[in-house]
Amino acid sequence: MRNHLFLLLFLMVGTLSVASAQEQVNEDINTIIRKHGLDKSQAIDVAGWMTDVYGPRLTGSPMLDKATDWAQSTLKEWGMKNVHLESWGPFGRGWEMSHFEMHATSPSYWPIIAYPKAWSPSVKGTGDVVYLAAETMEDLEAYRGKLKGKFILLDTIREVNELWEPDAKRHDAESLLNLANAPEPTPRPRRNYNLGARGFRTALWELMENEKPLAILDRSYKGDLGTVFVSGARTSDGSARDKDQNVVPQFTVSVEHYNRILRNLQRGLKMQLSVDLAASYSNPDGMEHNIIAEIPGTDLKDEVVMFGAHFDSWHTATGATDNGAGSTVMMEAARILLETIKESGVKPRRTLRLALWTGEEQGLLGSRGYAKEHFAVFPPDSYTPQSFKPEQEKISAYYNLDNGTGKVRGIYLQGNNAVAPIFRAWLQPFKDLDASTVSLANTGGTDHLTFDAVNIPGFQFIQEPMAYFARTHHSNMDNLDHLVEADLAQAATVIASFVFHTAMRDEMLPRKPMAMEDETEAKGAGEK
Repeated sequence: MRNHLFLLLFLMVGTLSVASAQEQVNEDINTIIRKHGLDKSQAIDVAGWMTDVYGPRLTGSPMLDKATDWAQSTLKEWGMKNVHLESWGPFGRGWEMSHFEMHATSPSYWPIIAYPKAWSPSVKGTGDVVYLAAETMEDLEAYRGKLKGKFILLDTIREVNELWEPDAKRHDAESLLNLANAPEPTPRPRRNYNLGARGFRTALWELMENEKPLAILDRSYKGDLGTVFVSGARTSDGSARDKDQNVVPQFTVSVEHYNRILRNLQRGLKMQLSVDLAASYSNPDGMEHNIIAEIPGTDLKDEVVMFGAHFDSWHTATGATDNGAGSTVMMEAARILLETIKESGVKPRRTLRLALWTGEEQGLLGSRGYAKEHFAVFPPDSYTPQSFKPEQEKISAYYNLDNGTGKVRGIYLQGNNAVAPIFRAWLQPFKDLDASTVSLANTGGTDHLTFDAVNIPGFQFIQEPMAYFARTHHSNMDNLDHLVEADLAQAATVIASFVFHTAMRDEMLPRKPMAMEDETEAKGAGEK
């Protein structure tokens, strides 16, 4: 197996050499990019301000507004042009907590590790715990009139296993080879929802809203050792962000503490908890904003190369790996390009446009709002374009980063095989930085999908997995401590080169054929 891998990797290197002869690479510019990206990196300093000082950045929150002001100011100081905000929405009301604590008070006292779900209202009180053992509509009726002022447990006990393998990992030769050999992706089938289960869930939440329990508690499907994965509150209809929406206070409890509470109930013990959450709603006009900044082009300035990441986060930590890392890398790539242009005197032919999106965590809302304004006409309640606007033809590519702190190992083609030889040539100079894999595969869940859906070449880079999904993604552990400085610098360097070379080509990047009636992504695909 090992000899087989080496043979295939040797053949891949040979393919890269052929591609390099076909696509021009400016090694002098790459040398300058490397100097400013690797030797003079400012990535971890940018990340520190973005997370330690201006985190979390929940969409609609006052802290996001502060972070947005900081990002604009920083980009202007670096020399970016046309730095501005672009509105999208309506998003709904914002939310921010100012105090939270939860305790077990009976049969013994202990502090509980838990976090409120975003958009949960303020609540304070003590109450008994009830486990909702319901699977049918008839089961639900048995609880009517019995839940007011109670803490409601919705989940079963989840077994916790000891860790025998590390959470964090990097790609190896075999995993990269699998990506490189991935076949052309097939269209995603439409989702076949279980309408019976959906009806039960609606009835469950209607009961909760009518009964007015003190709080609803759950535990995530993953996480242990105090790591808690948390997102937004649920409602029976509409969104918790809607003005005047009835939202029952909801909390996610660490699995070990949740299990302890439920085991005591199963022993026949009376469990009492106390909670104190102070939270406030904001954002009265319901609108939100993306951050846009540019480096002007020259002879092809009406054409644009876009690069970006989502700037918003969830609320339990500081949004470091999701997606402070991506926003840091893209801001740093912009700084590297500015320094490279200054040192070399070579200006980009096309305009370079940085975009920091908001509302990504709620369904790619910021980038989709941008696409609606600039690129396409969409029918109501759909993200399948009916027609394109003239500006859509002027975007050569969009590059995105949103899979944590891991360094770039290559790029997903998103089914666009025509760009493969181009990207292979651009990656070849970075083989020493471990970036060389080109995969025909799709990857989802983030803002490049917005561009792919309107037939603009949109790409997400292949990154080291690290412990992103296992430990930090949407969790209370998503802090600066889990960012890898060298990886951020490497990613910014590779991406800066991609952006520059895209800007300097005689032609824009080739596009995939597209049938307008095809559904490229289900409506809620961006919710992670």
